Amino acid sequence: MSGRNAMLEDALVEAREQYAAARPASAAQHRDSLAVMPGGNTRSVLFHGPFPFTAEKGEGCLLTDIDGHRVVSMIGEFTAGLFGHSHPAIRAAVLRALDGGVNLTAHNRFEGRFAELVCARFPSVERVRFTNSGTEANLLALATATIATGRKTIMGFDGGYHGGLMTFAGGGNPINVPHKTVVAPYNDVDAALAMARANAPDLAAIILEPMLGGGGCIPATPAFLQALRDVATETGAVLIFDEVMTSRLAPGGLQDATGVMPDMTTLGKYIGGGMSFGAFGGRESLMAIFDPRRPDAIPHAGTFNNNTLTMSAGIAALSEIYTPDVAVTHNANGDALRDALNALAAKHGVPMLVTGRGSMMAFHFGHAVPRNAAEANAMNQPLKELLFLDLLDRGFYIARRGMIALSLAVGAGERAGFLAAMDDLFEIRADLIRAAVG
Repeated sequence: MSGRNAMLEDALVEAREQYAAARPASAAQHRDSLAVMPGGNTRSVLFHGPFPFTAEKGEGCLLTDIDGHRVVSMIGEFTAGLFGHSHPAIRAAVLRALDGGVNLTAHNRFEGRFAELVCARFPSVERVRFTNSGTEANLLALATATIATGRKTIMGFDGGYHGGLMTFAGGGNPINVPHKTVVAPYNDVDAALAMARANAPDLAAIILEPMLGGGGCIPATPAFLQALRDVATETGAVLIFDEVMTSRLAPGGLQDATGVMPDMTTLGKYIGGGMSFGAFGGRESLMAIFDPRRPDAIPHAGTFNNNTLTMSAGIAALSEIYTPDVAVTHNANGDALRDALNALAAKHGVPMLVTGRGSMMAFHFGHAVPRNAAEANAMNQPLKELLFLDLLDRGFYIARRGMIALSLAVGAGERAGFLAAMDDLFEIRADLIRAAVG
């Protein structure tokens, strides 16, 4: 082990030991869970060493764990928790739904209004159907594309995440739904065009996040998005924007912000008020295959697709809370925070870069801004764990992989506190980071 790697490993060992010593109740909870869940875990992204902490309570942007530690959540349930942990309008909407009863086994008074709000907000969505997750929404959008085109091949991009059953990170996931897929590098126009044209006769869909989420908060370039729009039209493929995460980054999502219109859009997370939610929609001609009035209609089942709690919370989310003006302000605050973090790293001479757009961002340790997931993954990953543990020690919770998704509850005071924590961290860790990156 080189000297610089040994220094980083020593720092990680110390940070892990300090973390563990401060959380005996979480450690015990984890040990108990091992007897009934593989790894004591039912959601992989939340697992980290030496063991994950267990949350007791959330209020606003604050989380309290079962050991009594209070931290500011800077990850906002990986974009689903846009409204914080206890927004009064969401609570009131859920109570309104509960007053009318749940599991009604019928259409309800919320779903039509919610659909109107979604269609009005996102330009490409002429008709919409609801699901229980972004994963379901993406799988149904892909099914729509294969049925509508009579083709089978799906084109995705390295680092793309379209739910637990359709991810292209690291060469794909063995539990992916068995679509016939081809994968191109993100933000590489020439490679994407060549792959689309080579598969044109059987190309059903091109699916991408207009900014990689889990892949490192890397925005697609305007030229890349426009090239995909053009080649989808040229080949007759359905262009699908997965805006499950990115729809929060502008009033009408990144499709509205960039002016590049997909044929279909998938949504989820915050739009349902933080409840379990997904949606897929697009051109009326594509969505018409699900019209149950047609004798050849494709069935789309789901017991909780129109559950009253999510429908009511979603109405509050889009009409009362995350209005277009609020979306603009919130993402401007995110841009300012990202700029300040990059300026802070430059001031300390630390090779750290923060990518993203608006209220979503991610840390990378290296000298050049990554253009795709492969470049991001090649940057120093152990430093992200150290950053995660160091920030927890200072009262701030980010994703273990270095991602931030600001909730509306993270105010100016919390953002200033986060910058102060990073400034303190750089004072202590600058030499180590420089040595580890090289």
